[in-house]
Amino acid sequence: MSAVNWSVFAINLVTAAVAIIAGLIVHAIVFIALKRFAARFHSLLYDSVASHCSAPLRLMFPLLALDIVMPSLKIPTAVDDPVRHVIALMLIAAVAWLCIRVTLVAEDLLADRFRFDTPDNIKSRRVRTQFEVFRRVVSFAVFVIALGIALTTFEWAKVIGTSMLASAGIVGLAASLAARPTIENLVAGLQIAFTEPIRLEDVVIANGEFGRIEEITTTYVVLRTWDLRRVILPLSYFIQTPFENWTRKTADLLAYVYLYLDYTMPIEPLRLELTRILTSSSRWDKKVNVLQVSDASERAIQVRALMSAADSGAAWDLRCEVRERLLEFVQKNYPQYLPRNRNELPEIHARVASADANSHPISGGAALDH
Repeated sequence: MSAVNWSVFAINLVTAAVAIIAGLIVHAIVFIALKRFAARFHSLLYDSVASHCSAPLRLMFPLLALDIVMPSLKIPTAVDDPVRHVIALMLIAAVAWLCIRVTLVAEDLLADRFRFDTPDNIKSRRVRTQFEVFRRVVSFAVFVIALGIALTTFEWAKVIGTSMLASAGIVGLAASLAARPTIENLVAGLQIAFTEPIRLEDVVIANGEFGRIEEITTTYVVLRTWDLRRVILPLSYFIQTPFENWTRKTADLLAYVYLYLDYTMPIEPLRLELTRILTSSSRWDKKVNVLQVSDASERAIQVRALMSAADSGAAWDLRCEVRERLLEFVQKNYPQYLPRNRNELPEIHARVASADANSHPISGGAALDH
């Protein structure tokens, strides 16, 4: 009897191993074919499926093969039920994993169609931001649903669920209070997706930091600053707190430069020099070119140079370029018109010297009389 049991066990083990290996072989054949199709036809879809869906299907194919051969195996009921239960749990996890990875495939297709490196990428950032929030919400929902389905396969979970329903009011109140920050951020994420106060790659000033929106998750936003730091802010911040969005409607911006010069500085040469600088610069988008005296104090005049650029990065570089070249122009051609205190002017020194000279003959005459 013992020899017969061992032989049955060996047959069952070999059959299960063959089923698992067969599933892995099918998986390998399918994904080798997908990679070849992707390389031959330059298909982003095949390449993305091969990249994102390989891991969950590597788990799913052997489990499906094993589930198919399970009825043909001679396994005692005491062993068969736990094994089937484990297979069912792993299949639930594999299906949920595959659903989440499919959203990544869709994201790759959208990223290829709606690119950020185009001149006017407002629509691209809108679509990809909305899908990014949608994908994360769907991933969270799939996880919760899969966890719920997995728990319903346990008898103890059903008992706990029945007892929880009896006190649903108290449990619901406690859960809502405990999960309030998470719920607020989830709701804020949906608001951001539909009302669009921010999008991916938007240039913003938030919490005193200047940077670009690098990532939007289900609970927080990653702001990449100009010096490559990452500032993490909760989603609710962008719903409840005022902030600046420099690319809300369009990506182009007005750049400005302030110079402080003496009252006697001629303005027209500066205006001509600004035009020459902008004409020779690749960062200028040829829309705005203005130089004006924007203010005057008791010590100097304020000259503002206003110019336009295609985006915030070009605007910043253009500001630095114009500021440097205008200062170089003034230093080289009009150094005498840089800001000075009035008591340092040559005319004042000449008047003081003249007054001193006029006072000397009086002293000399007095000496002669003496």
